[in-house]
Amino acid sequence: MLYHLYELSHAAMKPARAAAEHLRLLIESPFNPISHTPAGRHASAAFQVFERTTRRYEKPEFNLPTTRIGYRTVAVTEEVVWQRPFCRLIHFRRDMPMAQRAADPKILLVAPMSGHFATLLRGTVEALLPNHEVYITDWQDARSVSPSAGRFGLDDYVDYVRGMLAAFQGDVHVFAVCQSAVPVLAAVSLMEEDGDPASPLSMIFAGGPIDTRMSPTAVNDVAVSRGTDWFARHVITSVPWGYEGAGREVYPGFLQLSGFMSMNLDRHAKAHKDLFFHLVDGDGDSAEKHRAFYDEYLAVMDLTAEFYLETIDQIFVRHALPQGEMMHRGRRVNPGAIRRPSLMTIEGEKDDITGLGQCRAAIDLCTGLPIEKKMHIECEGVGHYGIFNGSRFRTEIAPRIAQFVRLFDPRSALILTRPVTPRRGLVAKLVGGYDPSAVAFTFAAAVANDQGLTPQPAGTAGVGLP
Repeated sequence: MLYHLYELSHAAMKPARAAAEHLRLLIESPFNPISHTPAGRHASAAFQVFERTTRRYEKPEFNLPTTRIGYRTVAVTEEVVWQRPFCRLIHFRRDMPMAQRAADPKILLVAPMSGHFATLLRGTVEALLPNHEVYITDWQDARSVSPSAGRFGLDDYVDYVRGMLAAFQGDVHVFAVCQSAVPVLAAVSLMEEDGDPASPLSMIFAGGPIDTRMSPTAVNDVAVSRGTDWFARHVITSVPWGYEGAGREVYPGFLQLSGFMSMNLDRHAKAHKDLFFHLVDGDGDSAEKHRAFYDEYLAVMDLTAEFYLETIDQIFVRHALPQGEMMHRGRRVNPGAIRRPSLMTIEGEKDDITGLGQCRAAIDLCTGLPIEKKMHIECEGVGHYGIFNGSRFRTEIAPRIAQFVRLFDPRSALILTRPVTPRRGLVAKLVGGYDPSAVAFTFAAAVANDQGLTPQPAGTAGVGLP
């Protein structure tokens, strides 16, 4: 019933939205004298803000037609290379000779399935494209998947990750953002325990809720205080008629969005107020930045009820993974079995979604990895969104990821030729209590600065997906 009421209210507002948009266009017409007056600009801005705050935002496009590699502009095309009912794997194919593309490491970017579309990571993809062959998981909106496709729970998510990794035949580095870190760590743990040769070369976790007992945030507190049963009773509803997934039990995207926005309601209200005055003042650049962000942020997808409730229960309520109690189809998940992949964790000092220490907990869980294969980066003054997108990610984090990946890629190795000093604003540290002045800190120092590193070929590129 909740979803039906939402659809009804949205339909009821449609005439008002249409009227507001037509009046805005009428006022802004160059043949209308009022368009040049303060009253006209105020009215036009008010109509635009009203239309934008009441519309439904559809799934955005990645819209990455090119990338810059050195001094060249290279065309990029999207191709689906793996597909299941709830996910497509998209390859951003760069228009380069095969030999040149094969020389760059492959990165599987696992987008979070937490209410937003994978296009939220557009900036992440854009930053990685010049130096990597990039693939991304394009999770499907549950309301668009027919009930005949069956259920999709946390176990299925892990199986999907294993299936995608198997397609690369071991020649890939997996980069999991936020929520996806837990199922990715579980999938790799199972693969390693099975001796699966398709296990990835490295794992990179950014803001993953591996152990939500560490520095709990408002999100964690709500989950623990209310419990799984409360969420099952209050936020699960069925997809209404008119969608392909009609009848499927889901956690609606609009509820997820309402929860996120309520955490920073003052900031979002101020952003829309600022948009109004930017439009009145004719500040087109600032208005466009607002539109670009909210066109993405307000586009949401539904999650299957079983996946959402199992995620709440295992990750946020029972803390199953760090307590050694996480099960996958009756089998215990053991991160200590991981031997082959190296591990990097990334956290933001001001992350209000995944608190400090929650992602770094993966370092302690992977007891089978030697210390020289573990790396943790903490970014000062950076929030949740900033550890995988934005200017700080492009200038400080993405270069470290590129260096980390190449250090453990068979195509190349990075050799430190002289000591380097970490830049201000980024704490790059080798975990395990090593003295930064010791030789063992060489790896951390290397990824903390671009200088003093010389790429050297080492080995042959693997096979698998193109």
